Amino acid sequence: MSMNVNGVTGADTYSAYNQTSKTTEKAAETTTTKKPASGVVYESSASKKTYKTDTNMVAKLKADAEERTARFKSLVEQLMTKQSTTYGQATDIWSFLSKGDFKVDPATKAQAQKDIAEDGYWGVNKTSDRIIQFATALTGGDPSKVEEMRNAFIKGYKQAEKTWGGSLPEISRQTYDAVMKKFDDLAASAKTDDVN
Repeated sequence: MSMNVNGVTGADTYSAYNQTSKTTEKAAETTTTKKPASGVVYESSASKKTYKTDTNMVAKLKADAEERTARFKSLVEQLMTKQSTTYGQATDIWSFLSKGDFKVDPATKAQAQKDIAEDGYWGVNKTSDRIIQFATALTGGDPSKVEEMRNAFIKGYKQAEKTWGGSLPEISRQTYDAVMKKFDDLAASAKTDDVN
């Protein structure tokens, strides 16, 4: 018995293929002609960005600030104990420092100058960067919170002036200006992101 190749690939195969194509076309027509109910809007969840506090960064920044502040206080306390009369007249560490009525030994002076230098931990750039990092970590980077963070910084600065007993030193005012500029940059960046 011989088998005909045309029997396998002949008209029956063509009609089976043709039937499948018509069924697929009809399914495609049905899919594209369905319309959503009036007033219903579907929104992709990918278009909504959520912001979450970066608790790890907040904890890291707080721990670093506490450790550095403790070192600073220790340095000042050593200075104060050497000048007990002056310290005895001050009500706290900040009033002692703000009066400026004390002598500084060369080693303490060198360390303080290093700490507040342009690239020092308490310098304008690094301090303003840490403040912005902290604000960003607290808000999870939410650009709608920039002004809220700016206002919190201003409030904290005013509280520091009150604690100090008047205007803060020049380096603090420079840091204030740097932080304000960085908040301006964040706000401008948020507006640019909204446009894009």
